[in-house]
Amino acid sequence: MEKFLRDWRQDALNKHQYESAVFVGDKLLALTNNDKDAFWLAQVHFSTGNYTRALGFLSRQDLIARNPSCKYLAAHCYVKQSRYEEALGILGDKNPVHLITSSDKSRRKLQHMDTARNGVTRAVRSLHRSERVDRSEERDKEDMSNIRFEAAMCYLRGLCYAKQNAFDRAKECYKDAVRIDVLCFEAFDQLMKNSLMSPTEEWTFLDSLDFDSISASDSPASTPQEAAHFTKMLYTTRLSKYSRPEDFNVAIETLSTHYNLSSNPSILLAKAELLFTNCRFKDALALTTQVIETDSYNFSAMPVHLAALFQLKATNSLFLLSHELADTHPEEACTWLAVGTYYLGIGRIAEARSYFSKASVMDPHFGPAWIGFAHTFAAEGEHDQAISAYSTAARLFQGTHLPQLFLGMQNLSLGNLSLAKEYLNTAYSMCENDPLVLNELGVAYYNEEAWEEAIRTFELALSIAQDIDAAPPSWLDTRTNLGHAYRRRRRYKEALREFNQVLRLGGKDAATFAAKGLVLLDLEEYYEATVALHQALAISPQDPMATELLQRALEGFESRSVMSQPEEHELDNLIAGRMAAANARRERTRPRRAAPPSQGSASVRDDTGLDEGDDRDLDDSVPAADSMQWDSTQVDDSELG
Repeated sequence: MEKFLRDWRQDALNKHQYESAVFVGDKLLALTNNDKDAFWLAQVHFSTGNYTRALGFLSRQDLIARNPSCKYLAAHCYVKQSRYEEALGILGDKNPVHLITSSDKSRRKLQHMDTARNGVTRAVRSLHRSERVDRSEERDKEDMSNIRFEAAMCYLRGLCYAKQNAFDRAKECYKDAVRIDVLCFEAFDQLMKNSLMSPTEEWTFLDSLDFDSISASDSPASTPQEAAHFTKMLYTTRLSKYSRPEDFNVAIETLSTHYNLSSNPSILLAKAELLFTNCRFKDALALTTQVIETDSYNFSAMPVHLAALFQLKATNSLFLLSHELADTHPEEACTWLAVGTYYLGIGRIAEARSYFSKASVMDPHFGPAWIGFAHTFAAEGEHDQAISAYSTAARLFQGTHLPQLFLGMQNLSLGNLSLAKEYLNTAYSMCENDPLVLNELGVAYYNEEAWEEAIRTFELALSIAQDIDAAPPSWLDTRTNLGHAYRRRRRYKEALREFNQVLRLGGKDAATFAAKGLVLLDLEEYYEATVALHQALAISPQDPMATELLQRALEGFESRSVMSQPEEHELDNLIAGRMAAANARRERTRPRRAAPPSQGSASVRDDTGLDEGDDRDLDDSVPAADSMQWDSTQVDDSELG
């Protein structure tokens, strides 16, 4: 009869016929008075949303104190009713750390056996290993199902602390839950989704988990290592995309090929997140679109999908998607994130802010909504309000560097360089592989006139962007900044190279052409500078900087042209001097004639130096026009100079 009733109850649960399950479960409990049957009856009440009834049933049977599974269920009932203090009263405030095992458990056991054969070594090493060995022995004595309920209770404890904004305690509870039971994905998901750990901390935490414990009771003896490896690869896909991209790509490739998960939404989403991080927005959008087409309301993929649409200015797609979500899922925070993103994309900042605010009220721990809310203030230049909103996001999501980065950018806009550098250095310490952080740090150094530090920072940003295979057009601003830093250090050839590279990659705006023209002016290449500045004014005819630089270029070009040719009076004087020199040479080389006999009176001579009436020598004194030996066209620039 017991087996018949249990099968009947399970069949009703499988069909979601909860009234039948309650009816049968009540009779089964009366027949057996078994704790497991009592737990399942309370579980049916929980599934129907009758949390108070389930709590009352568990309390009457005194199951909370006697059974870990019932204790977990009672606390979960309080959490569902937002009665977090009562839930913590049942759960307690201490995690069962004696059940924690780590990835080097088997290695520690082998070392412990070695020390047993050597009494001296054992005495030395047992001082710092006794606690770990005791923990392993205590864990081995526990029933595996009870261990998993203890891990689940750690998860609920962290959930309660998170609702009370005690994020540090929540983080430790989640970590202990996964350490106790590596299959407690709910706790792991909370750590990743809410960015409670930095990228480096995430990888360190993953390496500390004992995936080998899965093989003890969850997989056949023939494949224990494969199950552990498979689970670790699944967890790897959820980690930050800024650190260790090689390990991430290996996990994705193995899961896609060996396990045929290439079309799985989780794998596609992990790939899309990596592509979005590398600023390859079109590729990321293609993957998220594939996920949305398969599962139209996959809300885990929605933030990346919306961000990619926004970056690509696909406002029509945003409009259609936000309307569809508002019609079908008005109770989801992600719906109003989509609506706010659409309004932000079309420049209606006030409406965007109201919808981002609505999303954050519906889910206070929804990171994209807080970031979007802060972006609306930044878009309007309301730096103080933007700083306040970014600070809230930094407090809620302590593991991500993005709020710190945005705080640094806002303080840069306000001119608070010391405070901006403090925020940016904090962001860099949390994530050293984001080129955007280095770009903003370089701007801070540039504004402090620390040109060498700015150059090194910009060069490092471009190097990292190349290493992570980022889209080259995404880092045109960084390359432009590097060109300006080179220019300020008078490294004009390198600056010109960077600006030409920006133009080749598609950054053909007035500012880039003006910057190139300025470098050419510094190199005194006035004609090339004039061409570049004309191109700048063709794009933006009213650009004041390009206009002023063009005037300087034309003045320089004109002055160089004037200096390359002599003044007219200088040319006349030069010609006269050359003619006088030629006459003097001719006089020295011509045979002298006998002077006329003196008549006793002084002879009167004119300007030519000939005696008056000495007509025969007049023609000889001035060379004929066709016999002149000097021609003005033969004078080169060096002689004039």
